[in-house]
Amino acid sequence: MPTMWGRDAADRRRIGAWEFELRGDEFADIRRDGRRVLRSIRAVVRDRDWNTLDLVVDRVTAGETSLTMHVRTGDERMPLSGVVRAEVRGESLRVLCDLEAATPIETNRTGLVALIPPSAAGAGLSVTHSTGGVSQTALPVAISPHQPVLDIAGLRWRDGGVDVGLAFDGDVFEMEDQRNWTDASFKVYSRPLALPFPYPVAAGERVRQQITVTAEAAPTRGAAPTEDSAAESDVIGDAVIELRRAGDFPAIGLSASTAPDPAPAPASARIGTGRAASTLVELDLAWPGWPAALERAASEGPPLDVRLVLPAEAGVSDGADAAIASALSGAMAALGRLRVTRVATFQPCGPGRHVSDEATVALLRDALDQSGLDVPVVGGARSHFTELNREQHRLPRGLAGLTFSVTPLFHSRDTEQLVESLAMQRLVATQAVEIGGGVPVHVGPVTLRPHFNDVATTAPPRPAASDLSAGYGTHLIDADDSRQHAAELAAWTIASAAALAVPGVASLTFFESWGPRGILDSDGTALPVAEAIAALAGLAGGELLSGSSPDGLVWAVGAEHRGEITVLAANLDTRPRTLTVTTPATLPASVPLSPTTWSHL
Repeated sequence: MPTMWGRDAADRRRIGAWEFELRGDEFADIRRDGRRVLRSIRAVVRDRDWNTLDLVVDRVTAGETSLTMHVRTGDERMPLSGVVRAEVRGESLRVLCDLEAATPIETNRTGLVALIPPSAAGAGLSVTHSTGGVSQTALPVAISPHQPVLDIAGLRWRDGGVDVGLAFDGDVFEMEDQRNWTDASFKVYSRPLALPFPYPVAAGERVRQQITVTAEAAPTRGAAPTEDSAAESDVIGDAVIELRRAGDFPAIGLSASTAPDPAPAPASARIGTGRAASTLVELDLAWPGWPAALERAASEGPPLDVRLVLPAEAGVSDGADAAIASALSGAMAALGRLRVTRVATFQPCGPGRHVSDEATVALLRDALDQSGLDVPVVGGARSHFTELNREQHRLPRGLAGLTFSVTPLFHSRDTEQLVESLAMQRLVATQAVEIGGGVPVHVGPVTLRPHFNDVATTAPPRPAASDLSAGYGTHLIDADDSRQHAAELAAWTIASAAALAVPGVASLTFFESWGPRGILDSDGTALPVAEAIAALAGLAGGELLSGSSPDGLVWAVGAEHRGEITVLAANLDTRPRTLTVTTPATLPASVPLSPTTWSHL
């Protein structure tokens, strides 16, 4: 894992006419003759809970026409080792993996994945199937809720003036739209999800797969240079962002800390979160210690945005519903003593797991009515936009708002992934507003790593005690990231807010208030990101000034208060940039931005 921000100078390699960047175990930014072909190809290993195991690269051997990474998993529970190689074969590039299991293992996925860049959205797609048949379709423009292509042996499409072809061997592949998770790609992977998982790999068994890539310039008739070719120029001109009035600026909230309960932290958190509009607290009603988590969240000061995870699946039996009703009654009694700005419930399992389906919301509304509480009921997905996109048909009418989370480092922990997610965040926010059809959208929590494992096949970890001495929820999973302490995270947070602040988004909730995943450290020391959160919170109550980034690297967002305009700008590029911002009420203003920094205009 990178130390702090970890976005070092690119390690670019060339074999023949092909060029790529080595990012850990990944062949990234694959180009032929200078033209981008693929976002990346890499080998992945996923355990039975879909956790990604890092591949350790022990050494790299390079020749004139090949480059080989000698890799192994860093987890003794799933010992795999072997090679991942890129080699030129004629005009094509072949990437292969050969991994051997030292002991019997269970995996949900082991093998190669290819990532097609989002710039190819809308391109016509020719699909060769495992039967040899060929069908025609297109890469989706709107984010596809389900796999857009199944049963893949080969693909052909055109992107940026390049005809690209992929041929797959070693398994049957399929595609998912990773923009659902704010990844900047369409992912082609094996094995098909319709097959059972986890599946066994015996000791001594080898996983062998290969992907053959072809690329050639498409015929043109005096076409203008593409954005991609312009981006390859060494000259970086001024970036221009036009900010337009877009309704109210989103309220800025924080999540309650899930860290263990040291004495000084809550008081420090109250000081540090004083300008936050709300504190989001997620309560697992199957854990007897949830009242302690609720009381500590309330002690931080702001009104509560409460997310309740039910103790059983609603609607499966009268007995389950009776147990849920009893748990909700206890929750309502506790909420009745506190300031609550909105409340949501989520299914813990079943077909609608992690979603506020009709049965779940009905039980919550009944509990509110019986308790005499008048609190807005929101709903959506406890997890990613993915589940909101896929399960929107399960949501009942009459919700006061839609919710979903943003977790850029779900599939990969590379800093490059974190930066590339920004443009995708704007895409998911816009599509969520469309799904809502006029209902306010509440985005959050926005975290680096997932705040819970929504694809786990085992039960979630819960504290043995009913107090907060061991922490709870997110603190009990692998969710910490050293970049939480990085100065660059402040610029990323400004950019994320700029990306997500589209008309119809009513609130944005970032990180935890304090602790390893907070804006304050556990001793109350403010981290660099705290200043960015304060700057964003200072724009609340004004009229939102929103605009798109020209390249996904420079961003701006602003607010107008009584004729006075404040703009926050961020540069996530590795190079200095000059940003010019236009607003409806002011002349264009320019600001120089150092790499991975932010500024007031």
